[in-house]
Formats: sequence, structure tokens, C-alpha cells
Amino acid sequence: QVQLVESGGGLVQAGGSLRLSCTASLRTFNNYPMAWFRQPPGKEREFVAAISWSNWSSSTTYYTDSVKGRFTMSRDNAKNTVYLQMNSLKPEDTAIYYCAARKIYYGTASREIGGYDTWGQGTQVTVSS
Repeated sequence: QVQLVESGGGLVQAGGSLRLSCTASLRTFNNYPMAWFRQPPGKEREFVAAISWSNWSSSTTYYTDSVKGRFTMSRDNAKNTVYLQMNSLKPEDTAIYYCAARKIYYGTASREIGGYDTWGQGTQVTVSS
């Protein structure tokens, strides 16, 4: 059974940084697109960032407008891990952050919740003002 395990959440002041990690128990990890979503308090889950499958030399990233220029998603295929580097954090970034995988070989990186079939348990990020 595929598992995604997130870590790195916590409490940070506005303007600070956090790095989230998500390690997957997936064989041929590089062949699958991955994504980060978040669910703010009292709101629905929303897309944050996605990264395409990787041919080991390059991959493409996608971001929601509100995090462009502040968040960076990357992947380390040797470690079966994706990261979300979050800089210049704002109180509105407060949410539970979820890692997601789309277990389709060479699949398209989607911005939709329905585009992913495997989810982590989530990690809380709280940004104080």
C-alpha cells in the first residue's frame, strides 16, 4: 500500500519560512506527478503547487497565484521525496497542508483534487501575525 508521509509543519511568524517534506513509498517515484494542497480553517481544500513526473534531469512546476514567488516545490527522486519551501509566509497561509500523488505513469500534473488518488495525513502550518 502506497503511503505519503508529510513533515515540517509548525508555528511561524509572518515573514518567516518553513520547508515541508513528503516521502512516498512508491516504486519508480520519478514517474509520477505530485502536488501540495492545503485546507485553511473552515474552508475547502485548495491547490497550492504541483510538479510533473521527472526524467531525472528536469521537471515542471505549477503554482496557484497566491503563492507564486514565495513557495517553491521540488523533488528528490533518489529520496522519494518532494518538498515545499515556503518563504515570506502570511497569516492567510495558515492551513493543513497535504501531499498528493497521481499514480499514473507519466501522468499530467493536475490542479484538481480529483486528479490525485493518494494522499498524506496532512501537516499543520500556522502563521501568526
